[in-house]
Amino acid sequence: MLKHWIIGLLGLCLLTTGCGHKGAEARASKRLAAPSVPAKEWMPLDRNLQSRARNEIDLAAASDDMLSRAHAIEAMRQTYQREYELLIVRMLSDRSPIVRKSAVLAVGELKLAGALPMVRSMLDDNDPNVRVAVRFALHVLGDTSNSHDLEAYARDSSREVRADTAMVLGLMKEPTAINVLRVLWHDKEAIVRLQACEAMWKLGDERGMEELIAATLSAYVDDQMFAYSGLAAGKDPRVIEHIRVGLVSDYAEASLVAARAMGDLGSDAGYGVALMYVGSKVPHQRSMAAIAFGAIRRPDAQPMLDKLLRDKDPDVRLAAAVGILELAKPRPI
Repeated sequence: MLKHWIIGLLGLCLLTTGCGHKGAEARASKRLAAPSVPAKEWMPLDRNLQSRARNEIDLAAASDDMLSRAHAIEAMRQTYQREYELLIVRMLSDRSPIVRKSAVLAVGELKLAGALPMVRSMLDDNDPNVRVAVRFALHVLGDTSNSHDLEAYARDSSREVRADTAMVLGLMKEPTAINVLRVLWHDKEAIVRLQACEAMWKLGDERGMEELIAATLSAYVDDQMFAYSGLAAGKDPRVIEHIRVGLVSDYAEASLVAARAMGDLGSDAGYGVALMYVGSKVPHQRSMAAIAFGAIRRPDAQPMLDKLLRDKDPDVRLAAAVGILELAKPRPI
């Protein structure tokens, strides 16, 4: 659930459609060069716009749609405000396993110690992906008594469970997790292998980086998208040129992921790409443009994000809300 726009949506996209598609859902753009990046214009942050963005997150959290609620939790994690904590904890008991998993992951990543008893009560949740997330959250909150269960989940028959296991091993920042990740690195499913490579790279194992670089050259657009995102997750500027080539991908989605990944590494080279898709007829491309603007963190993106915050599609509005609130953060690395 963590990777498509907070990445939250890319992981969901890859796990629901599967790695290995040559772009049936992607739109070929056939560009030969990345669009130019306009000169940066100074612009103060619009406090009213930020307030509207927070309201949009609140609306998504109250939605009847489980994916909207799950995306809202990831938005709250990404744009953390202290007042979000109670709502995240409340959503641990949501009827949807997708929402519960998102809430548990947020509790772990934000280290919400007050939620520890409730997370403990979820050890035997009826959804295996939630159980994986619970063991991650407990571990980072100081209860490591069930952490070894992740070794068994790494051998689960479900590729989604194995991929989630690789993801949380990367989030736990435990060097000993490398031993399990090296097993997942050889998994039969591409999504599991790539998630393991990202986790290895986040833990400092350069073999993960090398495999992700190789995946940027894959014939499959899903692989390329995950590779650009995974490389940026290592927060190492050495990989930036391998991501830059994605800005001229034949596929809009790959270019938008690369644009966001460049932003995550402190570069605004993808700003022109994001500008191209503000008016796209494809809603998820507009969402991805909004997230790219947020990662790039140029305040002069506010007029475009304001437009996207008024979009008719709720997912686009939520992505725009995240992008707007991200502008207030300092530039990465």
